[in-house]
Amino acid sequence: MREFNYLAVDSEFYTPDIVNLLSAIHEYKGKQELFIEAQPEILEAMLKVAKIQSTGASNRIEGIHTSEARLNELVIEKAEPRNRDEQEIAGYSEVLNTIHENYEYITPKPNVILQLHRDLYAYSPSSVGGRFKNTDNVIEEVDSEGNRRVRFQPLPANATPGAMEALSKELLTAIDQSETDPLILISKFILDFLCIHPFNDGNGRMSRLLTLLLLYQQGYIVGKYISIEMIIEKTKESYYEVLEQSSKGWHEGNNDYALFAKYYLGVILSAYKEFASRVETIRNKGLTKSERIRHIFSNKVGKITKAEIATLCPDISITTIEKALSDLLKEEYIIKIGAGRSTAYIRNHESQE
Repeated sequence: MREFNYLAVDSEFYTPDIVNLLSAIHEYKGKQELFIEAQPEILEAMLKVAKIQSTGASNRIEGIHTSEARLNELVIEKAEPRNRDEQEIAGYSEVLNTIHENYEYITPKPNVILQLHRDLYAYSPSSVGGRFKNTDNVIEEVDSEGNRRVRFQPLPANATPGAMEALSKELLTAIDQSETDPLILISKFILDFLCIHPFNDGNGRMSRLLTLLLLYQQGYIVGKYISIEMIIEKTKESYYEVLEQSSKGWHEGNNDYALFAKYYLGVILSAYKEFASRVETIRNKGLTKSERIRHIFSNKVGKITKAEIATLCPDISITTIEKALSDLLKEEYIIKIGAGRSTAYIRNHESQE
């Protein structure tokens, strides 16, 4: 069986790039409480937006889709799912809420991970929920012409329960001893989890839910307010490339964890930067809502949509945003580009402040 060693200090993780990423994330974590002191009602709105984005993005990565309107109804209004995709989306939302509300009490042991996986399929007639895989599986890629290529051969089904037990025990022991940065341990755990590929279905989504769980438990709560899953979705090609490269030699225990850790740390840092930017916008308490929207354009390079403004300012209604955009267009402070669903706005740099 594949062995796991999280207690050894791996020199591969102490490259300048990784050390700089860790330092930057630690610095943001230190400011985290200051961010949270922003207006509670706005943070609550950010939390709601992040739940919707996280649920949508994590499922889209796996080819599971619904409309934006239905996504909102399923996540926020707890609407009854209408088809298989919506059943899986509703299940993800359910587990995400469980983690948000109970992460302090959820120990990532195999029986608990199985329970979370069971709940992922709570709305689905599928029988795979809450069970480790019963057949061997592969991680494969399908190109635009339908050709399949095996990216990785995970552990066989009969080795999975023992490997999950050993993996969980090693993680918890290493975290308890506090000799290695928990961010490094989390990235190693997630890569090992994906290489084991313990379920017949739902491995990718479970890996992202476990990422949030472990980050929250170590005090990195940024994923509550900024969708880490959406950042992964936006960098999906890099994610799959790094996953493939980092899993080479995994069965022999000589794979390169650092590649995956660097990618994962970059995602977390990106989330913290976005969090800081949004809180800075919120802190402009002396500005009116229209002035806050103007401020967004004064600090934005490139185009931005009405929906993106609504995400940045969750306390401002769509009607107010539309009025502000109309006023900014009239005074030629911004320029409208595109039409219909492709409509966006850019700062008119020929205008004066």
